[in-house]
Amino acid sequence: MKKLLIFFKIGDKMDKIIAKIDDPEMLSQIDKVVPFHGYLSTGAFIGLQMLKIACRLLDINENERIFVTCETLNCLPDPFQILRGSTIGNKGLKILDYDKMAVTINKGAEPGQSHIKGVRIFLDPAKTVKYPVFHAWYMNERKVPHEEAISELIKAGDAVYTWEFIEVPVPVKAKKDVRLCAVCGESFISKDGSDTCKGC
Repeated sequence: MKKLLIFFKIGDKMDKIIAKIDDPEMLSQIDKVVPFHGYLSTGAFIGLQMLKIACRLLDINENERIFVTCETLNCLPDPFQILRGSTIGNKGLKILDYDKMAVTINKGAEPGQSHIKGVRIFLDPAKTVKYPVFHAWYMNERKVPHEEAISELIKAGDAVYTWEFIEVPVPVKAKKDVRLCAVCGESFISKDGSDTCKGC
């Protein structure tokens, strides 16, 4: 396994934290996430752990497409984009701005399926309380460096997460209603029958 040289830019503290990880796959994923995200944030590391849990629970293989709904804009969505190619543009990533550390993941549906099995995973404060340093980060009780929060997450593993299997509705692809805006004259997709684009 190659040394993760990217961490020398962050500092020796994070390098020592990463050295505690003995999972080659996780190390490889971190090596891809850091340049994409900019640094190894606690939220991005949570995304990595959630992805690992979902792949195990749903038996997702490496090349299988997944669909992800993140319930926060902050950090959590990035591992799914860089590691699984789930982006907003290809409809593989949806973001619900609820400011919750939670994610729903499912595989692609077969033609004709109306629902597909998925799993919703969330960071559970009833469980994080057993890891006081990390809990302080999660509940914003005090400023906790990423190195300390991630160190606690490495120790905790799956123990700070709760998940449930759910039936995810398969969206029906509707015909696009393309119109010219009555105000600006530009072409846009009308989703409510309006003749005026959202920008106007």
